[in-house]
Amino acid sequence: MFRPLIVAAAAASTVIGAYAVPATAAPHTVGRSGLPGVLGAPADEEPATPQGPRGPLYGPDGRTTDPADPADPSPPSTVRVITRADIVERAERWVAAKVPYSVSAYWSDGYRQDCSGFVSMAWNLPANEWTGSLGQYAQKITKAELQPGDMLLFHNAADPQNGSHVVLFGGWTDSTRTTYVAYEQVRPNALRRSTPYAYWNNSASYVPYRYLGVTGSARGGGTAVDGLPGALTWELLTAGGAADGHPGPEAWRRLFP
Repeated sequence: MFRPLIVAAAAASTVIGAYAVPATAAPHTVGRSGLPGVLGAPADEEPATPQGPRGPLYGPDGRTTDPADPADPSPPSTVRVITRADIVERAERWVAAKVPYSVSAYWSDGYRQDCSGFVSMAWNLPANEWTGSLGQYAQKITKAELQPGDMLLFHNAADPQNGSHVVLFGGWTDSTRTTYVAYEQVRPNALRRSTPYAYWNNSASYVPYRYLGVTGSARGGGTAVDGLPGALTWELLTAGGAADGHPGPEAWRRLFP
């Protein structure tokens, strides 16, 4: 089918708005094989994916490369502006790098390698959040409003760190809106796959959210305003415009001139 478009531009770090924050992420199933160019997983695998607590980039030592990143994160009073295309591009970096899942390890960009760290990274947040705090950087939306870069969040209050999960919405696979492309951090590593709405299990408990700092959308005809694949995305991705499941330079140039 299709995979959502990506953009070469780096995520913007302008700051806007004012909002607040506190908490989770974890087990879930996988399922059927994915769409062409979209990774799938065996239905009998059901990895447990616990998450770490809210904390600074690079972990408890608070090591940062940006003075603006807090060593001791506090509730957010501002959010960084980022485009939908940049969110998906950031998610693609981890997919391409096959970043391994870990509740305690931190990737070279400072984000924790679990599901909530993955969404924190994709949204370019200043700290590692968890499923109990990610919602405070976002607003609830409806299924009909979902666009690439939004998230689907399941926070299980009964078992917050071991019974919750969060995925990044990459776009509907077709007009039925029963299946979408999900970006997520699961064992063994970050992946992109076709996923039934809202998720393989605990489906009714997942809530759609939109990041408060998101602005604009993808360009070049890649994604239609209703979240469905645009003609150019179909042309490039179904005609072999990608290498090893990821767009090459020419695909990037045509999608995002």
